[in-house]
Amino acid sequence: MLQKGIKNQIERMVTETITAEHIGSGELSVLATPAMIALIEETSWRSVAAGLAEGQGTVGTKIDVAHLAATPCGMKVRCETELVEVDGRRLVFSATVFDEMGKIGEGRHERFIVDNAKFQAKADAKKHA
Repeated sequence: MLQKGIKNQIERMVTETITAEHIGSGELSVLATPAMIALIEETSWRSVAAGLAEGQGTVGTKIDVAHLAATPCGMKVRCETELVEVDGRRLVFSATVFDEMGKIGEGRHERFIVDNAKFQAKADAKKHA
């Protein structure tokens, strides 16, 4: 069973492929907010993956973040997450994102534990409805 307090961090270089200009969330060559959100999600799910039962995974259901500062290409960003709430299958993480100059983002992210096969089958059934 997962317990509060699980922490994780992932570091990534800001490259052209994750800029606002490339992703389409803006016109500038800076870390895109959707890319920062994806980093928060990845850091969160990876932190708990080893503690789940065989065949289980987590899916993101809610995110509330502030993107506080721009980060240009060529700088590293680091996301730190902590599992702050466990309520049955619902997991809540706090997240803070930094670049080499300081904090650039913060917020909360919610995920739910799912049975991967059942979840995928339900999603795939939409194609045949």
